[in-house]
Amino acid sequence: MNKNSNTYIIIYASVMVVIVAAVLSFASLSLKNIQEENVKIEKKGDILRSVGEGGEADQVADKNAYINEMYAKYIVDSYAVNAAGDKVDGVDAFALLSDLKTQYDKPESERVLPVFVSKNDEGNVSYVIPVWGAGLWGPVWGYIALADDWDTVDGVVFGHKSETPGLGAEIATPGFQAQFKGKKILQDGKVVAIRLQKGGAADDDPYAVDAVSGGTLTSVGVENMLKDCLKDYDAFIQKQLSASSGTAANVITNNSESHE
Repeated sequence: MNKNSNTYIIIYASVMVVIVAAVLSFASLSLKNIQEENVKIEKKGDILRSVGEGGEADQVADKNAYINEMYAKYIVDSYAVNAAGDKVDGVDAFALLSDLKTQYDKPESERVLPVFVSKNDEGNVSYVIPVWGAGLWGPVWGYIALADDWDTVDGVVFGHKSETPGLGAEIATPGFQAQFKGKKILQDGKVVAIRLQKGGAADDDPYAVDAVSGGTLTSVGVENMLKDCLKDYDAFIQKQLSASSGTAANVITNNSESHE
């Protein structure tokens, strides 16, 4: 084999290495984009389900398009709030969901947390708050939707990474989550946790649901998650309640004056 042939082989091999590297890089980037889009779709779907929307996602031909359409229709606003209860300008609320744990790892005074606003076909407004915590074997998370009184639960969605099937994993089932609808988070005007009552909650207890049978530690994790995360929104919720009270008082005053 002469020198020219060796040179040709070296050039050919180098070109092939570049081509293969480019193909692998493109495939990796494409796969990453697909994975990121799937994660976004999952989060949007969970937010929708917490307010009772998007229920046909698993029955349509194009799930991603359906969820994006429903999200655009029913999630009418989103914003971030700080520990003082003020909205924070220039923050993408949805982007915060990609690493919510980072916010909860910060000191409470430094946290910036998202709120999502939903309006259904009847015009009823709900406020969706993401929650994050620890179960028995790994992280648990979810979304709790509050009615416009900032007290009544309109719905919840919970997920987990590695809770035990048939036990702790039950937190992700519709039956378990349905218990939360109609429960309350405010007691004497302050945010409290919804208790997960071992042995079963009384039907008339507005602050408790049945714990997971055989999943005591997961239940404790969910209860702590709700208590800890909702507490971070307490200042914001108090400001919303004060604003609502002021608006109601003005309406009453104006109505009284109009009848004088």
